[in-house]
Amino acid sequence: MNVFARFASDESGATAIEYGLIAALIAVGIIAAATTLGGSLSSLFDRISTKLNGATG
Repeated sequence: MNVFARFASDESGATAIEYGLIAALIAVGIIAAATTLGGSLSSLFDRISTKLNGATG
């Protein structure tokens, strides 16, 4: 019975799950931001490339 009492009072597993959920939410936020900014950055680099090619050519 003592083993079950120790198991019930041990919260290290819950803490690990909470940290896992926080890491997952941060990852989702980073992916969403990268997806949103990806198109803008791509067009920015295309404009820069076009201007550099025009300056050298």
